[in-house]
Amino acid sequence: MILDARYEKVRQGGQLLDCAVLIAIGIGQDGKRSVLGVSVALSEAEVHWRSFLTSLQARGLHGLTFIVSDAHCGLSAARAAVFPSVPWQRCQFHLQQNAQAYVPRLDMRDSVAADIRSIFNSQDLASAQARLKTLVDLYSKSAPKLSAWMEGNIPQCLAVFSLPTAHQCRMRTSNAIERVNQELKRRTRVASLFPNEASLLRLISALLCEISEEWLTGKIYLNMKPADLPQK
Repeated sequence: MILDARYEKVRQGGQLLDCAVLIAIGIGQDGKRSVLGVSVALSEAEVHWRSFLTSLQARGLHGLTFIVSDAHCGLSAARAAVFPSVPWQRCQFHLQQNAQAYVPRLDMRDSVAADIRSIFNSQDLASAQARLKTLVDLYSKSAPKLSAWMEGNIPQCLAVFSLPTAHQCRMRTSNAIERVNQELKRRTRVASLFPNEASLLRLISALLCEISEEWLTGKIYLNMKPADLPQK
């Protein structure tokens, strides 16, 4: 399952507020994607995420084996509460962006980004962990805050190494849902703002139904046949 949130402007009480649109997409045993659900509320706090994830369970979501998302505090807390035993992959793309806040000099940004990518592009988990340790030591003196941040955060992005090699490229980030968000933005741009949460939910739900139907009749997203997957 891949989780993410986006925002739309909603009018409420004479004010324009940012309304969170929570989206979950799943990849089934047939390797095809489908939209599992959507929720709209004026908050991306834990209570909204927890309610959303619980509603997915109540509707029959089971057998979940892997979750990909950003590390938003509300989402992280809700995910840990509702699906405590399901492996979690932090989106590598978002982490790369977060890392820039800990780089002490502008001229270091490109090299730091390349170093982090070298961890993610390692051959296996052991190699990634070894490369991470090397970089933590490397930056411990020149950028101590970055070094400590890397040590505490990058391990959250390494769960993907537990998946078959053929699946890792597509499950290392939440890009699959980011592309959905881009399409939604293109379609909601015409409306500009919504009179209330219900109107936003109606439009988003209709658009997501279209996207999900296209996925179910299209090509597979992940090859789920063990015989066709490379062996580690």
